[in-house]
Amino acid sequence: MPFLSYKPDIKFERPMAGMVIANTILSTIPGVSAAGFNPEATLITPALDAGLILNGMPKDIAIPLSPTGCATPATVTRAMFELCRINPIIINAGLTTPPAVPCIDAYGSPGKDPREGPAVPEVRELYEKGITIGRQLSDYSDLLVLGESVPGGTTTALCVLRALGYNVGVSSSYSSNPSSIKEEICSEAARRIVGDGIKDPLDIVSYCGDPMMPVVAGIAKGYDKNLVLSGGTQMLAVGALIKALGNEMPPFVTTEYVRVDSSANIEKASDLVGATAWFVDPDFGNIGNAALARYCNGEVKEGALISGSLWFAYMMGYSKEEIWKAINSFFEKYG
Repeated sequence: MPFLSYKPDIKFERPMAGMVIANTILSTIPGVSAAGFNPEATLITPALDAGLILNGMPKDIAIPLSPTGCATPATVTRAMFELCRINPIIINAGLTTPPAVPCIDAYGSPGKDPREGPAVPEVRELYEKGITIGRQLSDYSDLLVLGESVPGGTTTALCVLRALGYNVGVSSSYSSNPSSIKEEICSEAARRIVGDGIKDPLDIVSYCGDPMMPVVAGIAKGYDKNLVLSGGTQMLAVGALIKALGNEMPPFVTTEYVRVDSSANIEKASDLVGATAWFVDPDFGNIGNAALARYCNGEVKEGALISGSLWFAYMMGYSKEEIWKAINSFFEKYG
């Protein structure tokens, strides 16, 4: 496929990029998330992603790789924002440990296990804060590309999509999707939701979502310029929430690696939700970088604004070759 599946006619003069970071305790369940060296390490991944994207790599630290040698998507995001000379913002929706970088804080708590009780008890407060953040960002930009970093977030996405009535699958940071683990968690959460007669969209997120979801949904409500969501099935779940709240769904962009993930079938899922999906194909199999070539095997696939940053660079007029050069230069500098 081409670098972009579709190039929208969006005019902008003051673009902005942002990433909403949060934790869900589900990422610490073995087998749920590959976004960390081990399950407990997934809790610090969003803060590490934020630091890398904002500040780049410290000179005495090598580029973070997974145990299999796959590079974190934040490396590509940082390379793209250096190329485009964009300084992104970080929005903290709820972490176990506060980030070490400046951020907009929604003062949320980490997401809890939906099998045991409310996952996001302060969901309405987070939604309202998201609306306020969206209104503020509207004053400073005419295009906002908004991504996420939430390890374990595809599991909460599955729970929310199913509870909203969409019988779809979700993607995974693993090359082989641990669907059975996710389905088990989803089934237990669904029993609580059905048993308690929960129908309201925000109540559904309170029962089984994560803190990123209401914050992004609120930003989408409050932001009155062009908004593009960056992410795969996690942002599809946010889109479904936005729709259920009666608000206009923004388009979302994700990678070719999510598009070809048969366990997610995101094109069909997007049609069911009624979401506009765009796909970016960075062709990492031919870029000459072993740490990125593993994406073609289904590892990582998405996250940390990677698809949004690639989309933005292309919309800024950079060619695929220029994008590749910027990525490889970043790796040569820090690898």
